[in-house]
Amino acid sequence: MSDNETVQSLSDLADIAGNVTVGDETVAAAPVSNAPLREQQIDAQGRAYATGRRKDAVARVWIKPGSGKIIVNGRDQEVYFARPTLRLVINQTFQVAGREEQYDVIATVKGGGLSGQAGAVKHGIAQALAKYEPALRSAVKAAGFLTRDSRVVERKKYGRAKARRSFQFSKR
Repeated sequence: MSDNETVQSLSDLADIAGNVTVGDETVAAAPVSNAPLREQQIDAQGRAYATGRRKDAVARVWIKPGSGKIIVNGRDQEVYFARPTLRLVINQTFQVAGREEQYDVIATVKGGGLSGQAGAVKHGIAQALAKYEPALRSAVKAAGFLTRDSRVVERKKYGRAKARRSFQFSKR
């Protein structure tokens, strides 16, 4: 392959790949966009919506820019989630994203217990935050908040006391 053929084949590749300098010839590249892979998903009220799930709990979550107020089932988070650890779980997403007290959250939760409901709200906040600010998706995903925790309670089997525990054995 001669030098002229090499230059020609490289310039053909440059048309496909982008900016390439061949000898004294520079071939222009296609414009590179820094836009996120996903686009922002906002409703008419300027809110992002997502559904979060954990154990048997399902949370419907809306976030919008605000002062950091979190309302769960019509009550403030301090009233609904009395334990500080549950409130800590809910606020983890905002801490990882660096957006503490910048978004108001409205959530409705059904099913499960308080721990599962807090996990469901956390999952919903993470999903909604990724929809509102797609640039934060990688940080939230790296923390593992976008993944639904699929662990659920194992069902009770017949002939057993619980899911796996047998009844007490008696020799006589």
